[in-house]
Amino acid sequence: MIERNLGLTIFCHAVLLLGAAAVCLPLYFAFVAGSLTLQEVQQTPFPWVPGTHFFDNIVSAWNQGNFSRLYFNSLVVTIGIVIGKLSISLIAAFAITYFRFPFRMTAFWLIFVSLMLPVEVRIIPTYEAVADAGAPLRWLFSATGLSGLIETVSGYRIEAALQWNMINSYGGLILPLIASASATFLFRQFFLTVPEELCEAARLDGAGPVKFFFDILLPLSRANIAALSIILFLFGWNQYLWPLLFTTDDSMATAILGLKDLVPVADTAPAWNIAMAAAFFVMLPPAVIILVMQRWFTKGLVDSGK
Repeated sequence: MIERNLGLTIFCHAVLLLGAAAVCLPLYFAFVAGSLTLQEVQQTPFPWVPGTHFFDNIVSAWNQGNFSRLYFNSLVVTIGIVIGKLSISLIAAFAITYFRFPFRMTAFWLIFVSLMLPVEVRIIPTYEAVADAGAPLRWLFSATGLSGLIETVSGYRIEAALQWNMINSYGGLILPLIASASATFLFRQFFLTVPEELCEAARLDGAGPVKFFFDILLPLSRANIAALSIILFLFGWNQYLWPLLFTTDDSMATAILGLKDLVPVADTAPAWNIAMAAAFFVMLPPAVIILVMQRWFTKGLVDSGK
């Protein structure tokens, strides 16, 4: 047991206060900049006291960036990524843990090795695959001769129908990001801690694999699912590179890209007050999610570490 020591307590609190200041000070300066006018934000030295135009700047930023549409896009993409990652990871972890099939562990280690291949590394082949999603089917029909046979019999060119371009679509923004090796590994490790007797009891009661998964494993995994959902929500909401390369239509952009467009560049007015005000409502959804679900987040981390 750690004994109480006044000096150690003071030192620990001082370190915590310094850490909190290091995190909160940039946010405070962003709030100050977002509350000033264009003339005030260019003053030297920079003001320490907030101004009175914060809500006016927020309205200006919202209207300039068309954030009503961008917010909707970000929510759809983020929720789709969270649901997709959770669904695929749970099913994959369930199959690897409870089913015996050839090359089961090989499949698991291939999934685990994919942790070393983030989207940034495979961005070009991923873009090519999404821009021409029908290419594998066209190759299959061509290699087997089915495309020529269908065209001879019906006069219908199947290859023309398989020109699937998913650029500027929600599916293209979501599907390449829904595979998660880390989530699969987390759920597999948790499933390994479930007592084998529980599986045997469910089998004796006549519960099949699907019933065992939905009635026993999913309720036991609620804390892990909640904690992982927060992490995946932050991952999906803060996506920058993939939407930047993938969207050519401004109506399909996300809130992060809208914030980037408000950052002043050369030969434009240094409207940092508008950009900083926009930063606050762009980071609002992740902050709300963390504040609302922090108890589940802590519980999921503690449970997964047992």
